[in-house]
Amino acid sequence: MIADRIAVLMYHRVAQPKNKWEQRMAVSPKRFRAQLLALKQHGYQAISMEQFWAWHAGRAMLPAQSFLLTFDDGYLDVYENAAPILSELGWPATMFLVSQFIGGKDEWCADENPSGALYPLMSTTHIHQLAAQGFSFYSHANTHTDLPTLPDDALNEQLVNSKLDIEALLGHPVPYLAYPFGRHDDRVVSAAQQAGYTGGFSVIPGFNRPGQDPYRIRRLDVT
Repeated sequence: MIADRIAVLMYHRVAQPKNKWEQRMAVSPKRFRAQLLALKQHGYQAISMEQFWAWHAGRAMLPAQSFLLTFDDGYLDVYENAAPILSELGWPATMFLVSQFIGGKDEWCADENPSGALYPLMSTTHIHQLAAQGFSFYSHANTHTDLPTLPDDALNEQLVNSKLDIEALLGHPVPYLAYPFGRHDDRVVSAAQQAGYTGGFSVIPGFNRPGQDPYRIRRLDVT
């Protein structure tokens, strides 16, 4: 059968959550492995970002049980705990990077996590290693800011600077964006278009179909 709809799964961390708040962001390595093996057992197959967009534009057909696997933020534990499992399966994945915090920590969570814990993000070395494994990398803005709240100049800086930074790191265009916190509106979409992005990923739940709004791609949040 040919896919008439495709799910995009959204993960953040692959690590043991330490409190109830972290359960929203972190899936344990054991559970992550079980989830992927269950998908494989039931005939599902991860696809690349390029395959997804070719299907979305009507230029390619994909099997009915195709899905796109995405990770937000660029956590080091994805490199440590998720990448080996994906390598075993031979499955590609996509990561959206917060460009200013590459090699740092998730400082945008400082006021959110009740424990006050901050977690490390991947370095440029980790990113290059995963790119060689089959990961693709795109923008999650410059500092993981709530984009609709920003004035026009700051909004433009968040989108343009992140795009330029990641393009310089990887040496190829970065046409896709995941909105921090999933928050976006018509002004943010317009700014993304002007910054040169050709697609945007939201946290609106549901499946995707060919030809739908490319700046409001739906994702299923795995907690």
